[in-house]
Amino acid sequence: MPKITFQKIIKSDRKNVFELATSYKNFQIILPQYFPSIRIISVRENVSIVEEHLRICGRELVMMAKHVINDPITHEIFIIGGDAKGTHITSRYEQLSHTTKLTLEIEWKFKGIMKLFDFFNRHKMASEYSKIIDEFIVIAET
Repeated sequence: MPKITFQKIIKSDRKNVFELATSYKNFQIILPQYFPSIRIISVRENVSIVEEHLRICGRELVMMAKHVINDPITHEIFIIGGDAKGTHITSRYEQLSHTTKLTLEIEWKFKGIMKLFDFFNRHKMASEYSKIIDEFIVIAET
């Protein structure tokens, strides 16, 4: 699947947005409809290995993710195992006057039956992920 890029403006400062976005252990609490399970496997300095379940497009993806945090500028996610192995997500946070500009780049990769799903649902996948980000923004702005 080609790279998807989103840019969103969030009415909150970068520090708050970044802290919320990198508190992935809380995603099953704040966004349970999308993240039914999050289990932290290990944390070393700015790198974490996390088992994640993500509901998107009517499917539940089970993934092992490596999170690399460069506070408060970037958050990279490398999917190192599971249904979307090889996927790479980069979030960049830019402080504007009283808002934060979030630039999200996603390069989805799927294996097995999910490859067929990807072929038929590319646009839906981008739309659904954008919806997840929009719900995250509502939480960040409150």
